[in-house]
Amino acid sequence: MITKKEKRKKKKDAIKRFCSYYKPYKKQFFLDLLCSFAIAVSNMFYPMVARRVMNEFVPDRNLQLIIVWSAVLALIYLAKSVLTYVVTYFGHVLGVKIQGDMRRELFRHVETLSFSYFDGHKTGGVMSRIVNDLFEVSELAHHAPEELFNSVLSIAGALILVCTQINPYLALIILLYVPFMVFFASKARYRMSRASTKARKKIAVLNAELESSVSGVRVTKAYDAETAEAKKFDAANDKFKIASAGRYKAMGLFQSGMSAFNDFLYLLALVSGSLFCYFGKITFADLTAYILYINMLIAPLRTLVTMFEQIDEGATGFRRFCELMDTPSEYEPACPVRAELNGDIVFDNVTFSYKTAAHVDGDGEEDAPSANEGENVIGCAEEGASGGEDVLKGVSFTVKKGSTAAFVGPSGGGKTTICHLLPRFYVRDGGKITIGGVDVNDVSAHDLRRKIAVVAQDVFLFAGTIRDNIAYGAENATNEQIVEAAKRANVHEFVMSLPHGYDTEVGERGVKLSGGQKQRVSIARAFLKNPPILVLDEATSALDNVTEMQIQSALAALSEGRTTFVVAHRLSTVKHADEIFVVENGKITERGTHDTLTAADGLYAKLYRYQFREN
Repeated sequence: MITKKEKRKKKKDAIKRFCSYYKPYKKQFFLDLLCSFAIAVSNMFYPMVARRVMNEFVPDRNLQLIIVWSAVLALIYLAKSVLTYVVTYFGHVLGVKIQGDMRRELFRHVETLSFSYFDGHKTGGVMSRIVNDLFEVSELAHHAPEELFNSVLSIAGALILVCTQINPYLALIILLYVPFMVFFASKARYRMSRASTKARKKIAVLNAELESSVSGVRVTKAYDAETAEAKKFDAANDKFKIASAGRYKAMGLFQSGMSAFNDFLYLLALVSGSLFCYFGKITFADLTAYILYINMLIAPLRTLVTMFEQIDEGATGFRRFCELMDTPSEYEPACPVRAELNGDIVFDNVTFSYKTAAHVDGDGEEDAPSANEGENVIGCAEEGASGGEDVLKGVSFTVKKGSTAAFVGPSGGGKTTICHLLPRFYVRDGGKITIGGVDVNDVSAHDLRRKIAVVAQDVFLFAGTIRDNIAYGAENATNEQIVEAAKRANVHEFVMSLPHGYDTEVGERGVKLSGGQKQRVSIARAFLKNPPILVLDEATSALDNVTEMQIQSALAALSEGRTTFVVAHRLSTVKHADEIFVVENGKITERGTHDTLTAADGLYAKLYRYQFREN
């Protein structure tokens, strides 16, 4: 259990961390505070001038001084309007800049998180933190320092002026009243903070559900499941409405209570000031100035009431920002080895389990992928694998440099997991994986993955042009290199048949292209990368036979001269592999060439005869 001391330290560290984002914009920040200070001082002039006018200038019938001080007030108000513009414009720009810096930092950190993180967190939830939460943080970054500074200065100034200019006992009466307001505000704010945090959790869930429904709209229409999707969305939306209602209830209690305290402060000022005037302790002009000072006191108190809500929203957003920023990045060796990674690939007694198949989000709620989420969860654990169960159980094999190894077997056996451990998408639990004698855990992810190209079954194309997608990860590629890669992938002729050629937009996730066309674009991307190691994970299983034959020729050309891992269910596509590994229940149960495995009459032979008979 966290002690109070630890809580205070945590809060202090959070404030220090938040303040660090002001550092690049110190000049703009201090300009904002300086202008706020000038505005607060400007507000103090009117009661002072009004008191002098009523006490001195009017009784003395001094028209000249009345005009002079009226002109002074007019100039002060003009200056105040300019200062207000500076605070409003530059203050908001400051908030936007800080928001932009935090969003950039958060996005770059999210890009470094491991596959296991995305296996257990919904895309909509991550987006909610990057977009919604940071908007509230930017509002806090702009308004909190400026308005807190302005309010505290105005309150202190009003009390000091009442004490020195009018009557110290009147100031004392107000000082005795204010602590009760502060006590109520702190208690009510705590309840509001809890309700606000709950509402944020629900909006993140709602965002995730919305992202899921929009991404899967084609499947929804195909299965006439609009009603089911509407029910799921309504369920998430109703939970958000309930949480929001709770938040607004807490906010209503807070604001109504503070409004009552403000009204009774007016009443207290009227009664106490009138009694002091009645007994001759202050003049009628002093009473008027006193009421004006109380008004000057209540305005910043109202601002603080509003600020409590904003501070609560921003603090909750910043806390969620910190939680995501503090999520460890994917594994990187402390002292990466610089190596060519050129040689045989060896798996030595490798074990692995998806321990992080479900995560608990930083807000305390489980954020695991739902059964219907599909592509909403980034990453793909082995089909059929469960959270704590070992997916690989002491897997050992060697793939010679330049040779092709095929992995076949029942779904959920561990084939895809083997391919994911090679580029360290996941970190193995035990054993060793080496390339040319170098452990993949000893090199940086950048050095490792630039040597490996992955062509998967589920091709992901980014919104943009065909040219952009072929050159993805190789932004400095020339047009000639892009075209050559497309030719080798047998996609050049198709691209040239399009009205805009390589500048054709592919749509979100490549929806404007067929499955075979998208696959060929991904193969062209791999050709352009030109890596020594290639991973083909069910690269043709979703295609028809004719398209598969067309793709196979491109894949054969791509595999030539490279060390290749092939995962396939269609055994006809791996007949010519140098070695075939049968993976079953996390273990390699058979290995050999196509001929030796069919002659052995084991699982591979049974699967092959079954597929041959089906065909």
